[in-house]
Amino acid sequence: MDTTPDAGTRWLTEPELAAWKGFQRMYAHLTGALAHDLSIHSELSMQDYQVIAVLCDQPDAAMRAGELGRELGWEKSRVSHHVARMEARGLIERRRCPSDRRGLFVALTPHGRSVQAAAAPSHVAAVRRWFIDRLTTDQLAAMAAIAASVVDALAGDDPPSWAG
Repeated sequence: MDTTPDAGTRWLTEPELAAWKGFQRMYAHLTGALAHDLSIHSELSMQDYQVIAVLCDQPDAAMRAGELGRELGWEKSRVSHHVARMEARGLIERRRCPSDRRGLFVALTPHGRSVQAAAAPSHVAAVRRWFIDRLTTDQLAAMAAIAASVVDALAGDDPPSWAG
C-alpha cells in the first residue's frame, strides 16, 4: 500500500487539526459520560434514548423506519437490529404502512413513553452539567450554527451511502 502523501491533498493546518481533534475528544468523552449516566439512571442505552427522542418529536410519536435511520445517520441494518431489540423490550412497535405494504412505521409505545419520561430528568441534568452549563450563550449559538452547517452539508444532494 502506498502511503506517500498526495500532493493534491489539503492537509489540516495546526488550528484545523486542533479543532478536529478537540471535537473528536469532546464527542467521545461527552457521549461516554451521557451513556454511563443513562445506564445508571434508566433502562435505556444512549442509542435507545436517541431513537425515542426522535420519535417524541414526531406527530403520533411514529415515523417510517427509513426516515428514522436518516435522522439518526444510521444504516438500514443498524436501524432494523436496534428497533428489533427495542421492540422486544416493549419500548417501540413496528406497524405496517397502510398505503405502502413494504413500508414500516416505528412507533413509541406507552411503556416507551413512561421509560423516557423517567429517564429524561436525569439525562437533561447530565446534558446541562457536562455541556450546556460549560458554554456561554455565544458559544451555544456558534455550536448550533456549526452543527447545522455540517449536517446540511452531509444531507445535501449527494448524501453518504450510509445515510439511507
